[in-house]
Parts: sequence; structure tokens; C-alpha cells
Amino acid sequence: MSEFPLESKESPEYLAEGVVAMVDHVLGLAATWTEWDGEPTHVDDRVYTPHKAIRRVADHLVDHLAELEARLVGEQPQPDHWHASASTTEADLVPFTQEDLEEARSRLTRLARIWANRIQAMTEEQLDDSPGEGWSFRELALHLRGSTYYADSVGKLA
Repeated sequence: MSEFPLESKESPEYLAEGVVAMVDHVLGLAATWTEWDGEPTHVDDRVYTPHKAIRRVADHLVDHLAELEARLVGEQPQPDHWHASASTTEADLVPFTQEDLEEARSRLTRLARIWANRIQAMTEEQLDDSPGEGWSFRELALHLRGSTYYADSVGKLA
């Protein structure tokens, strides 16, 4: 069963705006993370930190973008080898600085624009009748909105 309603027929522009809005939401929370006290947050069965949240959002955008691009040219998507949110690295545990925030802004806003541009260049047919196995490209774009989960797990800190 899909996590998306079957009547979900948002326009390419609306889908693109959704990915950009997701990144804006993440970065809005991240702007408060320079106040992080170094204590990881426990949500569900996972541990989250500011760096881990940014890493997971970026990885999610990259992973599904690579899938989309591979399927568009008739290739099988490469399997991912992310450790995902089950793993917390030493790098995830270091303080989140103003420089880290600036890096995250550059990285995530560029990824969001790549997604937005790609989605807006697609026809309704391409969004729904996507080549290869897996979710349609429309469903992938809708799925990316859920990437706020990682940042929401850390929350607003100031």
C-alpha cells in the first residue's frame, strides 16, 4: 500500500515547492542548533543530533535523486550503502557551529533547487508513468517532504 493518496495529483510546480519548503523548514530549525547542548535526542528507536539530521536530509535527497536520474536513462539505480538513521557517527556528536549551518544552507538549498528544477521540467505523464521499478517520480517528490522528520526529531533549540 502506498503512503500517498491515490488522488494526489499535485502539479509539478506544487511538488517542487514542497521539496523547497521541506528544506526551508529543516534550515529554519537548524538555525537554532548552534545552541545545542551536546545531548542527543531519542526519538522512536533512534538517536538524533543536529549533524545527523542534516546528514540524513542530504542523504535522502541525494539517494532519491540518483534513483530518479538512473531510472530516467534506463539504468538500474545503484543500491545505497547509507548507514541511515540507525547509525550515529562520531561526526554526528560534535557541536553544530555557525559554519556548519552555513554549509548546510549551501548544500541543502542547492539540492532542493536541483529537485525543483527536475520536477518542474517533467510532464504529468513522466511524473506518474515513471520508468523502472519503485515509486512514481510524483510519489518520490511527495515522499521527500517527510524528510522533515529528522530535523523535527532534534527540534527547535532556541
